[in-house]
Amino acid sequence: MDLFSRSWTALRAAVDGLSGEDWERPSGCSGWLVRDLVCHLIIDAQDVLITLVTPTDAEPTVDAATYWDLVDPPTGEDPLDALIPRLAAAYGEPRWLKFHFDDIGSAAGRAADLADPEVRVSTQDKVLTTGDYLSAYVMEWTLHHLDLIVNLPSAAEPPAETLAAARASLEKIAGVSIPATFSDTDALRIGTGRRPPTEEEKAALGELAARIPFVLG
Repeated sequence: MDLFSRSWTALRAAVDGLSGEDWERPSGCSGWLVRDLVCHLIIDAQDVLITLVTPTDAEPTVDAATYWDLVDPPTGEDPLDALIPRLAAAYGEPRWLKFHFDDIGSAAGRAADLADPEVRVSTQDKVLTTGDYLSAYVMEWTLHHLDLIVNLPSAAEPPAETLAAARASLEKIAGVSIPATFSDTDALRIGTGRRPPTEEEKAALGELAARIPFVLG
């Protein structure tokens, strides 16, 4: 839960540091501008708030790693993916989008800090402890932090400890070991298909190169 707080705080700080032009730059999510990604983060924060107030007595069906499924790469045909840019554009000026993100983002952070890690919650037909749920979201925040700053060279990266945790989670979810010569950032970006490996990196990956990307859903 500490890593959830660190990753979410860092991501919110990165959004807070966006300049006027930054909102219109491409993000690391194919087809989305930075403003679209921030709109998606608002929906993510809403999901966190909804899940934290959806307790259940049912037995857990997943944990922090098995919460994620490996899915096919997106085709661009998902209606929600197409809806996000329209929602983001509807805010008009970036300051209104930023205001909403600040408002709901801080609420999600407070709710996570107050949550009992042992309480079981239900989301997407899955049951898991609150601690596992928030741990799973370290992956979401870290990957989207990398997406946010991909074209912002002066922006701060996610905290080192959350990068390491997200990498370890990806390797556990996919059942692989990414070469130790890869930095955590490169392992995450290449492993999830956010950038293609160089020829040298392909050689280091060996047979694993044919299995990537690992897309989480």
